[in-house]
Amino acid sequence: MTSRKGQRDAARVVRQQLAREKRRRRTLWASVAAVAVLVIAGLIGWSVWSGQRADEFTAPKGANDAGTGIVLGSGPVTIDLYEDYLCPACQQFQQVSGATIDQLVSEGKARVIFHPVAYLNRYSTTDYSTRSSAAAGCAAEGGRFKEFTDRLFERQPREGGAGLSDDELIEIGAGLGLDRDEFGSCVREGRFKPWTERVTEDASRSGVTGTPTIKVDGKNVEDRSPEGIKAAVAAAGR
Repeated sequence: MTSRKGQRDAARVVRQQLAREKRRRRTLWASVAAVAVLVIAGLIGWSVWSGQRADEFTAPKGANDAGTGIVLGSGPVTIDLYEDYLCPACQQFQQVSGATIDQLVSEGKARVIFHPVAYLNRYSTTDYSTRSSAAAGCAAEGGRFKEFTDRLFERQPREGGAGLSDDELIEIGAGLGLDRDEFGSCVREGRFKPWTERVTEDASRSGVTGTPTIKVDGKNVEDRSPEGIKAAVAAAGR
């Protein structure tokens, strides 16, 4: 009798353990399913929000069809130029090779799509990369994008500071013949900040990880010297 009772007790203990294990697995899978639903819902929500955000921008006059850059010239070869107005290497590039690109455009050999990205906001206390890029969009509206861009690189502020103020940006535009009131309102309102965000996001998706980045007909140009750029354009035009 004692032996049979011990067997019954042991069997009961085993059944209880199995029941607890079954309940534990049920709870675990329910938790996993709940987390999966939340993750999927979050991804769907992010995708919808991201897509809506990407569409909520207005490109300035002179932009390409995608709205991600300002087109200068109409030559058969396309130079995509990605620069940040706070980037010292971009300023150096402009000083060394800017005239060469201008020449290729004026000679009808190439067109330039200038993408003013905002990669270096972390090196400014006022998000200067975004503010200057958006101001360049305002300048494009008034037909002075190239002149404004050249002036921004001439007056490039140091990294780690506030950068040029909105008032200073407006003074630059007014000095180039832009209407002070109209241009000033555009700059102060940050009218083209959503455009700047779109330009920057598109550059990142295109594999642009730093500035300056130069592409000729979609191919990265490693030799950014005047000779290297001319050679890349000549090769693409054959």
